[in-house]
Amino acid sequence: MDESTGIARKLALAGYGVCAMDYPGFGLSDGLHGYIPSFETLVDDVIEHYSKVKEKPEFRGLPSFLFGQSMGGAVALKIHLKQPSSWDGAVLLAPMCKIADDMYPPFILTQLLITLAKVLPQSKLVPERDLADLAFREKKELTAYNVIAYRDKPRLGTAVELLRTTEEIGRRLEEVSLPLLILHGEADKVTDPSVSKALYEKASSKDKKLILYKDAYHSLLEGEPDEVIFRVFDDIISWLDDHCKKEAPQKGHN
Repeated sequence: MDESTGIARKLALAGYGVCAMDYPGFGLSDGLHGYIPSFETLVDDVIEHYSKVKEKPEFRGLPSFLFGQSMGGAVALKIHLKQPSSWDGAVLLAPMCKIADDMYPPFILTQLLITLAKVLPQSKLVPERDLADLAFREKKELTAYNVIAYRDKPRLGTAVELLRTTEEIGRRLEEVSLPLLILHGEADKVTDPSVSKALYEKASSKDKKLILYKDAYHSLLEGEPDEVIFRVFDDIISWLDDHCKKEAPQKGHN
């Protein structure tokens, strides 16, 4: 089962409508598995999808929030930067604003891979440590059940797009202006928690909150002890409840 399905169900049980999509090349979507030829195009596809969702009569007038984990956090921030006034807030879990320094290959190798990506963008040549081991503090065995997850080495073109995107977001943190809930594990070895701190400090949002979880790894809602997962969900639901209009007939979450 896709991990995001379990997250969506828990949010739905709390009374929120949840809409999700598989990015092109990921999950069950068409496209070469794990390949992002253009992060800008990916973000535009997501914007188009949710624009259609929000036009449906049952969702009009309801508050809508972006929700993104890891790379999804980068997607959410890029959506906001393209649509500064279209969303009522964002929940970001370990957002990929910067890749942790330990995840980078040596500088010379990085430059070589960037050059190779111009001619071999689909090749799986990026050296990488075991992400399940790095992202999950507990429940590592659950990753085997996510049969549609991409588990191979990152493709060169994808890695370069992620690098460029994180560098751009890092330069534009001051432009982030919507209400923010940022959640990050202090022991995250995949995305750098210091950048979540920088996002919190530099964002121009007047309404922003950062929660750091001691000893927690990258996958806050899947790979932590149950008591941590429950606490993270409680923090998310509490924030969403506080940011939804009291008079709304039901709560909306996109």
